[in-house]
Amino acid sequence: MSNTNYTGAVATAREYYNSDDADRFYHTVWGGEDIHVGLYESDEEPIADASRRTVAHMADLLGELTPEHRILDLGAGYGGTARYLAQTFGCPVVALNLSEVENERDREMNKAVNLDHLIEVLDASFEEVPYPDNHFDVVWSQDSFLHSGDREKVIHEAARVLKPGGVLIFTDPMQTDDCPEGVLQPILDRIHLETLGSPGFYRRTTKEAGLEEIGFEDHSHQLPRHYGRVLEETKSREDSLEGIISREYIERMKQGLQHWVNGGNNGYLAWGIFRFRKA
Repeated sequence: MSNTNYTGAVATAREYYNSDDADRFYHTVWGGEDIHVGLYESDEEPIADASRRTVAHMADLLGELTPEHRILDLGAGYGGTARYLAQTFGCPVVALNLSEVENERDREMNKAVNLDHLIEVLDASFEEVPYPDNHFDVVWSQDSFLHSGDREKVIHEAARVLKPGGVLIFTDPMQTDDCPEGVLQPILDRIHLETLGSPGFYRRTTKEAGLEEIGFEDHSHQLPRHYGRVLEETKSREDSLEGIISREYIERMKQGLQHWVNGGNNGYLAWGIFRFRKA
């Protein structure tokens, strides 16, 4: 385990994603490759296919990537994005992630497909990125910023390490700008957070950090669709998960997924692809 002194929400997230139950759930049920929200073409589509579509579409939005582009993935999970980018475009990627358990799986998968020479897997927090200013052409993140208790700092760190002209591209489960107070408390309690970001929050914070918005693709309808799909998969595989993942964890996960589905279907949640450029 890393000796980094994680605190607050980041420490809570690290402890959770390092747990045996979480690792086994995300590796088996969620796909173990791209553990983020998918872009679904149908409600029956495999989670892995929809999740990979998100990665491919985000890469398309960046234009023509080349081996000269340096990319930083903040909150890289099992590193599916880094492998896609390295294999497809030949560009070097730093996969920064706080879970040492996920990172070990990531390194093993990179070696298995002979991409470890292009991908550096880094045990670290996105609140303190251990790279100098103006270092990366692209900073990328998928559904990770919500786990920070100081999202302003995360955005400023992303802006700091971007080269002038570089692009920050990310997704994050958010509350809507007009979300009524208190309605998302079941979600916040489940993930041990006080708040979620919002589109307005990210627009203000990126502007303060010296970033200019390029665009926002609103795919908010995909958020409850995705969590509903994961919930369905969890229920259908419940018997086969017996003895692999604790019953208590599965029950909590089902409740948590349903809270996300309810929040999205009630119009209180937002999700999409943000792009910003550093001046």
